[in-house]
Amino acid sequence: MLVKRCCPSALVALMVAVLSSGISGTEQKRVTLRVATAQLPVLKDISKNAAAIHRALDAAIKGKAEILLTPEGSLSGYTPNFDQAAVDRELSGIVKRASSAGIALALGTCYVESDDHQCYNEIRFYDGSGKFLGFHTKTLLCSSLSDPPQGEINHYGTRPLQTFEIKGITIGGLICNDMWGNPQCTSMPDPHLSQKLSESGARIIFLAINGGRNGGEWSEKVNWPFHEVNMRMRASAGKVWVVSADNCFPDTFPCSAPSGVLAPNGQWTAKSPRRGEQIVIHTIELK
Repeated sequence: MLVKRCCPSALVALMVAVLSSGISGTEQKRVTLRVATAQLPVLKDISKNAAAIHRALDAAIKGKAEILLTPEGSLSGYTPNFDQAAVDRELSGIVKRASSAGIALALGTCYVESDDHQCYNEIRFYDGSGKFLGFHTKTLLCSSLSDPPQGEINHYGTRPLQTFEIKGITIGGLICNDMWGNPQCTSMPDPHLSQKLSESGARIIFLAINGGRNGGEWSEKVNWPFHEVNMRMRASAGKVWVVSADNCFPDTFPCSAPSGVLAPNGQWTAKSPRRGEQIVIHTIELK
């Protein structure tokens, strides 16, 4: 074995260089994303929905957010029966305003795609320049447990799961039941989509929610805990951040699930009050 001798001064210089390199490397690996999540009223009135999204943009701009998440169906309404031209018109204005502020979007809306004329329940992703990155379609569609099943499973199409990049960070989207696979709400098996996104390299999952609730005991003592526990456990299992936003209409009783930011250890780092229109802004630090 050949041993090369170094003079003390050269050895000290080498150690300093190595330590400096290590610190620099650590700093270079630290990446942040300032997220805004909007708990908004989702109606069947597209113009009122757009106005709510613009209010959320006001807060996102003021809070220097880099991406805004809105609930499931937040622009179109949570329905397959909507005015596509009106959605396109309002969407264009929202994207233009967001991009002028450098804010990316994870925008929940139902949408009829021009390539197959099929309606999808989507999260549409735009980067901070307004470039359309693609969309996630709700996959674990809700239905009755009858044979044949009834419900949205018969109204919306699905497309393969995919990831996107915002500021060089791999992200994914899920919509409501995609996260928790409520056995009372679907006849489909749970495909564990959050884990699949994690395995595909996603560091952050944007979860758009519009869950049913009526303010009763089952909503409070069963559905809410089921949703929150699944969110926390699946964030921890996949070691991913989860950013969530629920519909708050009507505001006479609590939302169906928490809106906020979950860390990869399953702990909340930011969380909305359970009722009403709320915007939470939080800086996620990835290492």
